Amino acid sequence: MAWEDKYRYEVTSVEGFVQQLAVSYLKNHYWFYVLGDVPDGKDPRAVDAKLLTRYAVAQSKWAKARAAKRGEAKVQYLRYASVFVLVATHGEHEFFVAERENIKDVRESPVQFYGYSVGYRDGHPHVRIAAAQYRAIRDTFLSGALTLTSSVLEARFRALPFEPYGPVKLQLKKLLRKVNRVRRKAGLCRVSVACLRTKRRTVRPFEAERVLDEVTSGSPDAVGTVAV
Repeated sequence: MAWEDKYRYEVTSVEGFVQQLAVSYLKNHYWFYVLGDVPDGKDPRAVDAKLLTRYAVAQSKWAKARAAKRGEAKVQYLRYASVFVLVATHGEHEFFVAERENIKDVRESPVQFYGYSVGYRDGHPHVRIAAAQYRAIRDTFLSGALTLTSSVLEARFRALPFEPYGPVKLQLKKLLRKVNRVRRKAGLCRVSVACLRTKRRTVRPFEAERVLDEVTSGSPDAVGTVAV
Protein backbone atom coordinates (compact mmCIF):
# COMPACT_ATOMS: atom_id res chain seq x y z
CA MET A 1 0.00 0.00 0.00
CA ALA A 2 1.36 3.43 -0.96
CA TRP A 3 1.97 5.99 1.76
CA GLU A 4 -0.69 8.22 0.18
CA ASP A 5 -3.28 5.53 0.92
CA LYS A 6 -2.31 5.50 4.61
CA TYR A 7 -2.60 9.23 5.19
CA ARG A 8 -5.54 9.98 7.50
CA TYR A 9 -7.36 13.27 7.11
CA GLU A 10 -11.14 12.66 7.26
CA VAL A 11 -12.26 13.37 10.83
CA THR A 12 -15.47 11.84 12.20
CA SER A 13 -16.45 14.47 14.80
CA VAL A 14 -16.26 18.17 15.61
CA GLU A 15 -14.33 17.32 18.78
CA GLY A 16 -11.85 15.26 16.79
CA PHE A 17 -11.26 18.03 14.28
CA VAL A 18 -10.58 20.59 17.01
CA GLN A 19 -8.35 18.22 18.94
CA GLN A 20 -6.30 17.19 15.89
CA LEU A 21 -5.93 20.77 14.72
CA ALA A 22 -4.96 22.22 18.10
CA VAL A 23 -3.04 19.43 19.78
CA SER A 24 -1.34 17.75 16.83
CA TYR A 25 -0.85 20.61 14.38
CA LEU A 26 -0.92 24.07 15.97
CA LYS A 27 1.13 22.77 18.88
CA ASN A 28 3.78 21.77 16.31
CA HIS A 29 3.80 25.21 14.67
CA TYR A 30 1.46 24.62 11.73
CA TRP A 31 0.38 28.25 12.02
CA PHE A 32 -0.54 29.15 8.44
CA TYR A 33 -3.87 27.96 7.14
CA VAL A 34 -6.61 28.10 4.54
CA LEU A 35 -10.12 27.12 5.62
CA GLY A 36 -12.53 26.00 2.93
CA ASP A 37 -15.85 24.35 2.21
CA VAL A 38 -16.58 21.67 -0.38
CA PRO A 39 -19.07 23.17 -2.87
CA ASP A 40 -22.58 21.71 -2.92
CA GLY A 41 -22.88 18.84 -5.35
CA LYS A 42 -19.15 18.19 -5.47
CA ASP A 43 -17.65 14.92 -4.27
CA PRO A 44 -15.58 15.67 -1.12
CA ARG A 45 -13.21 12.81 -1.97
CA ALA A 46 -12.44 14.45 -5.32
CA VAL A 47 -11.56 17.68 -3.51
CA ASP A 48 -9.43 15.71 -1.05
CA ALA A 49 -7.52 13.99 -3.83
CA LYS A 50 -6.91 17.25 -5.68
CA LEU A 51 -5.52 19.07 -2.64
CA LEU A 52 -3.51 16.14 -1.31
CA THR A 53 -1.85 15.72 -4.69
CA ARG A 54 -1.36 19.40 -5.47
CA TYR A 55 0.43 20.12 -2.21
CA ALA A 56 2.10 16.73 -1.76
CA VAL A 57 0.49 16.41 1.65
CA ALA A 58 0.40 12.64 1.99
CA GLN A 59 4.09 12.09 2.62
CA SER A 60 5.65 10.06 5.39
CA LYS A 61 6.87 11.90 8.47
CA TRP A 62 10.43 11.03 7.45
CA ALA A 63 9.98 12.62 4.02
CA LYS A 64 8.54 15.73 5.67
CA ALA A 65 11.41 15.83 8.14
CA ARG A 66 13.94 15.69 5.29
CA ALA A 67 12.07 18.45 3.47
CA ALA A 68 12.07 20.59 6.61
CA LYS A 69 15.86 20.27 6.83
CA ARG A 70 15.98 21.71 3.31
CA GLY A 71 13.95 24.70 4.48
CA GLU A 72 10.68 23.49 3.01
CA ALA A 73 7.36 23.86 4.82
CA LYS A 74 5.36 20.89 6.03
CA VAL A 75 1.67 20.78 5.10
CA GLN A 76 -1.25 18.86 6.63
CA TYR A 77 -4.89 18.48 5.60
CA LEU A 78 -8.05 17.84 7.63
CA ARG A 79 -11.69 17.55 6.64
CA TYR A 80 -14.88 17.14 8.66
CA ALA A 81 -18.07 16.78 6.60
CA SER A 82 -17.77 19.59 4.01
CA VAL A 83 -15.29 21.76 5.92
CA PHE A 84 -11.56 21.37 5.30
CA VAL A 85 -8.38 23.09 6.40
CA LEU A 86 -4.86 23.10 5.01
CA VAL A 87 -2.18 24.03 7.56
CA ALA A 88 1.52 24.67 7.04
CA THR A 89 4.68 25.43 8.95
CA HIS A 90 7.24 28.10 8.02
CA GLY A 91 9.25 27.42 4.87
CA GLU A 92 9.15 27.31 1.10
CA HIS A 93 6.22 25.49 -0.48
CA GLU A 94 3.84 25.64 -3.43
CA PHE A 95 1.06 26.14 -0.86
CA PHE A 96 2.32 29.65 -0.09
CA VAL A 97 2.42 30.53 -3.79
CA ALA A 98 -0.94 29.13 -4.88
CA GLU A 99 -2.88 30.19 -1.78
CA ARG A 100 -1.11 33.50 -1.04
CA GLU A 101 -4.36 35.51 -1.28
CA ASN A 102 -6.17 33.24 1.19
CA ILE A 103 -3.60 32.24 3.79
CA LYS A 104 -4.14 33.36 7.38
CA ASP A 105 -1.91 33.14 10.43
CA VAL A 106 -3.64 31.35 13.30
CA ARG A 107 -1.74 33.52 15.79
CA GLU A 108 -3.54 36.56 14.42
CA SER A 109 -6.75 35.09 13.02
CA PRO A 110 -7.94 31.91 14.79
CA VAL A 111 -9.73 29.16 12.88
CA GLN A 112 -13.52 29.50 13.30
CA PHE A 113 -15.09 26.04 13.31
CA TYR A 114 -18.54 24.94 14.53
CA GLY A 115 -18.66 27.58 17.27
CA TYR A 116 -15.04 27.10 18.34
CA SER A 117 -12.22 29.58 17.92
CA VAL A 118 -8.93 27.69 17.56
CA GLY A 119 -5.80 29.84 17.74
CA TYR A 120 -2.31 30.08 19.15
CA ARG A 121 -1.44 32.44 21.99
CA ASP A 122 1.41 32.86 24.48
CA GLY A 123 3.27 29.88 23.10
CA HIS A 124 0.36 27.42 23.22
CA PRO A 125 -2.74 26.39 21.24
CA HIS A 126 -5.72 28.38 22.46
CA VAL A 127 -9.20 26.84 22.12
CA ARG A 128 -12.23 28.85 23.17
CA ILE A 129 -15.87 29.38 22.25
CA ALA A 130 -16.00 31.82 19.34
CA ALA A 131 -17.07 35.34 20.29
CA ALA A 132 -20.37 35.40 18.40
CA GLN A 133 -21.29 31.93 19.66
CA TYR A 134 -20.43 32.88 23.23
CA ARG A 135 -22.59 36.03 23.06
CA ALA A 136 -25.53 33.97 21.84
CA ILE A 137 -25.07 31.45 24.67
CA ARG A 138 -24.67 34.26 27.23
CA ASP A 139 -27.82 36.04 26.09
CA THR A 140 -29.84 32.81 26.18
CA PHE A 141 -28.73 31.93 29.71
CA LEU A 142 -29.20 35.43 31.07
CA SER A 143 -32.67 35.69 29.55
CA GLY A 144 -33.67 32.56 31.46
CA ALA A 145 -31.78 33.30 34.66
CA LEU A 146 -34.93 34.49 36.49
CA THR A 147 -37.54 32.27 34.86
CA LEU A 148 -35.87 28.84 34.88
CA THR A 149 -35.15 26.67 37.88
CA SER A 150 -31.58 26.05 38.96
CA SER A 151 -31.88 22.39 37.94
CA VAL A 152 -32.96 23.31 34.42
CA LEU A 153 -30.12 25.81 34.09
CA GLU A 154 -27.65 23.24 35.38
CA ALA A 155 -28.89 20.73 32.80
CA ARG A 156 -28.45 23.31 30.05
CA PHE A 157 -24.91 24.08 31.15
CA ARG A 158 -24.10 20.36 31.14
CA ALA A 159 -25.57 20.02 27.64
CA LEU A 160 -23.35 22.66 26.05
CA PRO A 161 -21.38 20.91 23.27
CA PHE A 162 -17.97 22.45 23.97
CA GLU A 163 -15.04 20.49 25.32
CA PRO A 164 -13.63 22.17 28.46
CA TYR A 165 -10.28 23.39 27.18
CA GLY A 166 -8.80 25.94 29.59
CA PRO A 167 -10.21 29.07 27.88
CA VAL A 168 -13.62 27.42 27.47
CA LYS A 169 -13.74 26.67 31.20
CA LEU A 170 -12.95 30.31 31.98
CA GLN A 171 -15.69 31.52 29.64
CA LEU A 172 -18.33 29.25 31.17
CA LYS A 173 -17.29 30.04 34.75
CA LYS A 174 -17.66 33.72 33.93
CA LEU A 175 -21.11 33.10 32.48
CA LEU A 176 -22.15 31.04 35.51
CA ARG A 177 -21.10 33.88 37.82
CA LYS A 178 -23.22 36.31 35.80
CA VAL A 179 -26.24 34.02 35.99
CA ASN A 180 -25.84 33.57 39.75
CA ARG A 181 -25.39 37.31 40.26
CA VAL A 182 -28.75 37.92 38.59
CA ARG A 183 -30.42 35.16 40.59
CA ARG A 184 -28.90 36.30 43.89
CA LYS A 185 -30.32 39.81 43.47
CA ALA A 186 -33.74 38.25 42.95
CA GLY A 187 -33.39 35.97 45.99
CA LEU A 188 -33.23 32.80 43.90
CA CYS A 189 -31.02 29.81 44.66
CA ARG A 190 -27.71 29.66 42.89
CA VAL A 191 -26.76 27.38 40.02
CA SER A 192 -24.12 24.91 41.19
CA VAL A 193 -20.66 25.12 39.68
CA ALA A 194 -20.71 21.32 39.63
CA CYS A 195 -22.72 21.51 36.41
CA LEU A 196 -19.62 22.66 34.52
CA ARG A 197 -17.41 19.95 33.08
CA THR A 198 -13.79 20.22 34.17
CA LYS A 199 -12.28 17.30 32.27
CA ARG A 200 -11.77 17.17 28.55
CA ARG A 201 -12.36 13.95 26.65
CA THR A 202 -9.70 12.81 24.23
CA VAL A 203 -11.05 11.30 21.04
CA ARG A 204 -9.72 9.16 18.24
CA PRO A 205 -10.31 11.68 15.43
CA PHE A 206 -10.28 9.33 12.46
CA GLU A 207 -12.36 6.47 13.85
CA ALA A 208 -16.07 6.13 13.21
CA GLU A 209 -16.61 4.91 16.77
CA ARG A 210 -15.21 7.60 19.02
CA VAL A 211 -13.41 6.16 22.02
CA LEU A 212 -13.41 8.80 24.72
CA ASP A 213 -11.10 9.01 27.70
CA GLU A 214 -11.39 11.59 30.45
CA VAL A 215 -8.23 13.62 31.01
CA THR A 216 -7.64 16.65 33.17
CA SER A 217 -7.42 19.68 30.92
CA GLY A 218 -4.07 21.35 31.41
CA SER A 219 -2.34 18.36 33.03
CA PRO A 220 1.20 17.92 31.68
CA ASP A 221 0.80 14.15 31.84
CA ALA A 222 -2.43 13.97 29.87
CA VAL A 223 -2.23 12.68 26.32
CA GLY A 224 -3.25 15.33 23.81
CA THR A 225 -3.66 18.15 26.32
CA VAL A 226 -3.45 21.76 25.20
CA ALA A 227 -1.45 23.83 27.68
CA VAL A 228 -2.94 27.26 28.36
